[in-house]
Amino acid sequence: MMGKMNVSNEVLLSLFAEMVWDESIRKYRQEHLYKAIDSALADGDEASFLVLTTELKSLQY
Repeated sequence: MMGKMNVSNEVLLSLFAEMVWDESIRKYRQEHLYKAIDSALADGDEASFLVLTTELKSLQY
């Protein structure tokens, strides 16, 4: 019984670690996109702005 319990705990910890990792990557990418969007706005680069905001929207859903 203990063997199954340890495997279950390891699987749960692994899934939790993956969720934390995925969220960290998503937040990092989101911050990068916000900066790039600000830059595109400052430069008047409408094409980049549209591409970047589309990507940002896809991250948020």
